[in-house]
Amino acid sequence: MTDPKTKIVQAQIGADPAHGSVPPPLYLSSTYLWPSPSEKGIYDYGRTNNPNRDGLAETLAELDGGAGAVVTSSGMSALDLTLNLIQADDLVIAPHDCYGGTHRLLTHRAEQGRIRVEFIDQSDEKALQAALAKSPALVMIESPSNPLMRVVDVKAICAAVKAAGAISVVDNTFLSPLRLRPFDLGADIAVQSTTKYINGHSDIIGGCVVAKSEDHAEKLAWWANCTGVTASAFDCHQTLRGLRTLALRLDAAEANATAIAKFLDTQSQVKTVYSPALPSHPQYKIIQAQQSGPGAMLSFEIEGGLDAATQFCEALSIFKLAASLGGVESLICVPETMTHRGMAESARREAGISDGLLRLSVGIEAIDDLLADLTKGFSAVS
Repeated sequence: MTDPKTKIVQAQIGADPAHGSVPPPLYLSSTYLWPSPSEKGIYDYGRTNNPNRDGLAETLAELDGGAGAVVTSSGMSALDLTLNLIQADDLVIAPHDCYGGTHRLLTHRAEQGRIRVEFIDQSDEKALQAALAKSPALVMIESPSNPLMRVVDVKAICAAVKAAGAISVVDNTFLSPLRLRPFDLGADIAVQSTTKYINGHSDIIGGCVVAKSEDHAEKLAWWANCTGVTASAFDCHQTLRGLRTLALRLDAAEANATAIAKFLDTQSQVKTVYSPALPSHPQYKIIQAQQSGPGAMLSFEIEGGLDAATQFCEALSIFKLAASLGGVESLICVPETMTHRGMAESARREAGISDGLLRLSVGIEAIDDLLADLTKGFSAVS
C-alpha cells in the first residue's frame, strides 16, 4: 500500500494483540507491570510511551516518510521541542510573518537567553543569505504563512540551510502531508499542530514532530520524555480516529476554499485576497511545483479596517468567530486582535498584517450556504 489515503484509513486497524478489536482500543493506563525489578516490558510508564501514542506516531512518521515521530500535547510544545536539538545561545532564523504563537515563543525564549532569534522575509533571497551567513543552528519555515498565505520555495531554502550546516524545520500545519511533503523537499524536521487538519474536529489539542533521521528522532523522543510534553492516550486515540477522514475532509474543504477565493476576488469591499488557489498569487508557480493542492486556508483584507472587519464577523452565522483552524466547520478570525495580538504592533505591520485582515478556515459545509453567509457579512458593513 503506497497511497497515503489508504495508509491513513488502515493505520492500526486490526493491530489489537489482546482481543482482535478492529479499531485500536484506548489504553488509559499510567503505569504498567514489570516482569522483574531488573526487566521492563515494552511499556512501563505513560509519560514515556503508550500504545495509542505510539500508534499515532508510527502513522504520522510513515505518512511523512520520516524515521520517527513524537506526539506532543500541543502544536506549540511540538515547536518548542525542536529547540532541544540546538544549544544555548544558538541562532534561530524564522519567518517575519509566522504564526503569532511561534513569534511569541521564539521572542520570549530569546529574552530568557535560551536562544538568539532573527525574523526575516524568507522570500527575500538576499535577506536569507545574509541570515544564513551568521551560522544559525536552526531555521524554521512556514509555507503558506499564517495568516497572509505567503509561499516560499521550501526546496531551495532547505538546500541553503543544509549548506549552512543548520537544521531545517517546516511547519506543515496548513497543508498536512497530503498537500506538502517536507522531507521530499529536503527538510530535516516536519512539525504540525494535530489540533488542526490531522484531527479535524476541533475537540483535542495536540502536536507532532516528525524527524527525517533516526538521530533526530531519538533525541526528540528523549527530550519529550524528559520534559513531559507527550500527548495523552485519549487525545492520541481521538486524533487517529479523526485522521482517517483527512483525505475526504481536505478535498471537500479545499474545493470550498477555492470557490470562496474566487468569490472574494470579485467583491468591491475587498482590498486583497490572499489565497494559494488563485493564479494571481505572487508565488503561484512555486505553489504548483511543491504542493499537490492549495489547501483550505485563505485570508482577505476588507475596506474600512478593524471596524469593518468587526461588523463583517458579527453579521455571520455559519462562519464562527474563533481562533483555530482545520476543523470540519468554517471559522473566521481577525488576526489583529486574535491569533497575532501577542506580536508587537510594529511586528504585525512589518509582516503586512493590517487591522482589516480576516482569516478564513473553510470547512466542508455546502458551498452555497457559505457564499450566502459571506454575502450577508458584506451587506452588514457600512
